[in-house]
Order: sequence, then C-alpha cells, then structure tokens
Amino acid sequence: MARLRPSFEIGGVRVRAGRSQSLALPITRLVTGADVDLPVRVVHGREEGPTVWVDAAIHGDEAVGVEVVRQVLAGLDPKTVRGTVIAVPIVNVLGFMNGDRYLPDRRDLNRSFPGAPRGSLAGRIAHLFMTEVVDKCEVGIDLHTGSDRRTNLPQVRADLEDPRTRELAAAFAAPVMLNAKLRDGSLRAAAREHGAAVLLYEAGEAWRMDRWAVDAGVLGVRRVLAALGMTEPVAEDPPTPSLVSFRSGWVRARGTGMLHLEAALGQRVTEGERLGGLFDSFGKRVRLVHANRTGVVVGRTEAPVVTSGDAVVHIAEVED
Repeated sequence: MARLRPSFEIGGVRVRAGRSQSLALPITRLVTGADVDLPVRVVHGREEGPTVWVDAAIHGDEAVGVEVVRQVLAGLDPKTVRGTVIAVPIVNVLGFMNGDRYLPDRRDLNRSFPGAPRGSLAGRIAHLFMTEVVDKCEVGIDLHTGSDRRTNLPQVRADLEDPRTRELAAAFAAPVMLNAKLRDGSLRAAAREHGAAVLLYEAGEAWRMDRWAVDAGVLGVRRVLAALGMTEPVAEDPPTPSLVSFRSGWVRARGTGMLHLEAALGQRVTEGERLGGLFDSFGKRVRLVHANRTGVVVGRTEAPVVTSGDAVVHIAEVED
C-alpha cells in the first residue's frame, strides 16, 4: 500500500493529501469590528510534486486575475494533482472592495515586500504573504492588468536570463514574453530572494473583465502546471511560441489633445509609422503620433485626453 503524502500546513490549518480546502489568514479588523482576512485555497495532491502559488489583485483594481484563479481552481482535482497549489485570488482585499489600486493608506502593496510583522498595513500584508505562501513555494504566478487607464496585450514579464524562469515563461505561451528587471519592494523581487521562480502575467485593463485577457491567463497557468508535471497537458493544439523581447518603451504624446489611436494591441509596427493623432475640441489636428521603434504593440492608453509627455503606446522590440 502506497504511503500517504503528509498533510500541508498553512495558517495553523492542516490540509490532507487529496483534499482541497479554503481558509482565511487574518489581516486586520475594521472599525465596525468585522475581520478582514486573506482568502486562500489549497489544492494538496495525493502525489508528490512542486508547490506553486497563483495570486491576483495585489492591486485592488485588477479583476482579470481573480477570474483566472477561479477558472484554474475549477479545473483542479486534488485526487489527480501532483504537488500542491496555493491560490490567493485577492491579495489586496481592502483595495479590491473599493475598486482602488492602493491600500487605504495609499501605499502600493507591490512596493512593500517583503514587509514586516509590525510595519505599515501594506508591510504586514506583504509579510503575511511571504511567510504563509511564498516561503512554502518553488514557483509563483503573479496576475496583473494594465494601470492608469492602460490596457495590455497578454504578456509574461520575467527574468528571461534565468534558464528555469525562461523555461516556465515559454511554457505559459503568452503572445509576448518580456525580460523585466526586478523592482525593489515588488513581490517578484522578494520571492526571487527566497529562491522562487516567478512569472508576472499582464493582460487587459484595470477594473474590467476582458474575456480575452482571462482566457489567455487561464490557458497560460494551466500550461505552466502541466510543464511542472503537476497536471496533464492541456488538450489543445500546440500554442504559438511567445515572441521574445529584451527591450521595450513607451511612445509619449508630443502635445495635448483628444487622442485617436489607430494602433491595436499585438500589431507589428515599424519605427516612424503613424499610430494615431491628437486633435483639439474643434477637430483640428494638433500632432501625429509615430512609433519610436520597430516592434509589437504590447500596451496602449485608453484615455480620451492626453497631455504632452503622457505615455500612449508601449512597443516591445522582439527577436526574430
């Protein structure tokens, strides 16, 4: 008879092998006396394998990842999963309830890692996430959307110079994978210091449920779990390999006006190509917008009015 895999302990709760269990990690208490908790679901497989976390809504206005986590969990059977998946669908609970990117003290949670047990609210949440989730995992998938009225092409941002991380980014198979520097205070930087390989998925717009962004995210997470040997391969045709980018930049408005963009997400553009124009309120053209490099459009603003210097189109230079 096969030996039963040990239970998985998190937040004082023990999850038995072959079981899936939800739990709540205490964060703080509201003035009403109601508790605010970090929602967690653990899928602890019967067989040995990696321990992976998937999180969303570190920024409280990013809804796409929450739906990605829901759909991924719906497809996981703890009786057949090899290893353990820790899912945290909403990290910034207080921000999410208000549709606000930041915490009530205006801190950016993704600039507050690894945090401290007696620090600010952001620091305490970051510390809780590090100790109860990240420290137990080998791989993490951090789900995001565009910010500040921007929308992003589905893309993975990761350290592509690390062979293991690049392998997982390729398995995700988003349309583009970008080599992204680590930012101080980010979850990705703190987790890397703790030895975890982390993929950051960007897709869609803040506080929108973009179905195409959700679908690409669900497929990508499932592919990574399969690549790690935790689940069976995704039943589909082989995905198109990701375009690889080690350099990208924003085209910035050279004037102020109503913005009419002609560039679509995923469109290939060449340096100097017209991407749109700026007009005053009477329809007089103020400026044209041109590509500042050759590559693929991976992000664009959705703001109707822009001021000189505002970022309008994000172009990634891609390898042949």
